[in-house]
Amino acid sequence: MLVDTFGRTATDLRVSLTDRCNLRCSYCMPPEGLDWLPKPELLTDDEVVRLVRLGVERLGITEVRYTGGEPLLRRGLAGIVGRTAELRPRPQISLTTNGIGLDRLAGPLAEAGLDRVNVSLDTLDPEVFRRLAHRDRLADVLAGLAAARDAGLTPVKVNSVLMRGVNDQEAVPLLRYCLDQGYHLRFIEQMPLDAQHGWTRRDMITADEILGLLAEEFALEPDEAEARGSAPAESFLVDGGPARVGVIGSVTRPFCAACDRVRLTADGQVRNCLFATEESNLRDALRAGASDDDLAARWHAAVRSKRAGHGIDDPGFLQPARPMSAIGG
Repeated sequence: MLVDTFGRTATDLRVSLTDRCNLRCSYCMPPEGLDWLPKPELLTDDEVVRLVRLGVERLGITEVRYTGGEPLLRRGLAGIVGRTAELRPRPQISLTTNGIGLDRLAGPLAEAGLDRVNVSLDTLDPEVFRRLAHRDRLADVLAGLAAARDAGLTPVKVNSVLMRGVNDQEAVPLLRYCLDQGYHLRFIEQMPLDAQHGWTRRDMITADEILGLLAEEFALEPDEAEARGSAPAESFLVDGGPARVGVIGSVTRPFCAACDRVRLTADGQVRNCLFATEESNLRDALRAGASDDDLAARWHAAVRSKRAGHGIDDPGFLQPARPMSAIGG
């Protein structure tokens, strides 16, 4: 098992398949995009599957989530999902995506073994979407959400980030839309993971503010029946239930003490936290002929170095050099 020095066990593996994205969301990257990782530095499909297999069969990983960048841009995605589904014990397999292209791929991914999806949706207003993402693709995202639901990739979770002066007036419309469509909405505090390093606490919409905005139209009460465990979202019943909404207060309500995640970047680096400043290189060892025993030992050593928390409130906090698109959510 991947156990750190604080007694936390990593069972949830987030695997980035690419740092590329077809949107330019302002809280992630500049409008002109970024310098993408050179293709030779990226793990091949076989290398991804080997490391995932090692995590599942030898290191206690029970959930694998494929992320990006935008993972739907990875040509071999369905094959990777299918080979992951063949592992024993079979892990839960999920995908975090912006939804563009999901209308075509939801069916094939479900057939390959994908269990569910998380789709990013920050606005229902086409003009706000264009300003925020610098692309006119809202209709594609909504079509992808519907296709995921129809393909049985449920519960379909929607991730929304509210930004002051940009889309903070859409908390209620977003929740109403998700309730109508049968999606599970989760609001996420904006985190300091943008490539521009422009994040400020002053501009962030906090979890308390989000709950206040929702309370103007809905009756919310803590969902006592749903044990949070290591889940990042606090769950609230909407108007008495059974519908729920989640709020992820990564900054103001950190859940580091129960964190069970470990990350593998598209270029084969182990990261213990979104905000980690250290990485452990498995790719070079793998390509140099390392055995499974050696790779497992390196992975164990990497997780043992995990810190107690993300440290955003520490005076010496430094934003990681990699932006979110190059880490994987």
